[in-house]
Amino acid sequence: MNLLSIHHVAIIVSDYECSKDFYVNKLGFQIIRENYRPARNDWKLDLQVNDTTELEIFGISDPPARVSRPEAAGLRHLAFYTDNIEAAVTELEEKGIRVEPIRVDEFSGGRFTFFSDPDGLPLELHE
Repeated sequence: MNLLSIHHVAIIVSDYECSKDFYVNKLGFQIIRENYRPARNDWKLDLQVNDTTELEIFGISDPPARVSRPEAAGLRHLAFYTDNIEAAVTELEEKGIRVEPIRVDEFSGGRFTFFSDPDGLPLELHE
C-alpha cells in the first residue's frame, strides 16, 4: 500500500452558512463545489486546502453536540501548517477570531496555537 497524503477531512457543522463564511471568508479556503443533497436534506461543501487536500463541510440539521473538547475518542483537532504563525494569528484576530497564546512543542520544537471553528472544533496553526 502506498498512501501518499491526506485527500480530505470531513467536518459536520450545525450552522452551514456560518461555517461556510468561517472557512471561506475568514480562513480563505477556495470553493471547489457546493451541493444541496435533497435526499439527505443537507449541504456538502468541498474546499481546496492545497493541491492534494480538501475539506468537506457537511451542513446537517441538528447534529449531536461534540462530546468534549478535545478529549473524546475520535478527531482531537485539525492542524494547518503556516510559515508565519505571528502573521496568521494577527490575521485571525483582526477577523474577530480568538486565538490562544503561541506555544512551543516540547518534543518537536515547533511553534503552535489553537483557535476554534463556529462549532467549537479545535483548529491548530503549526509553524
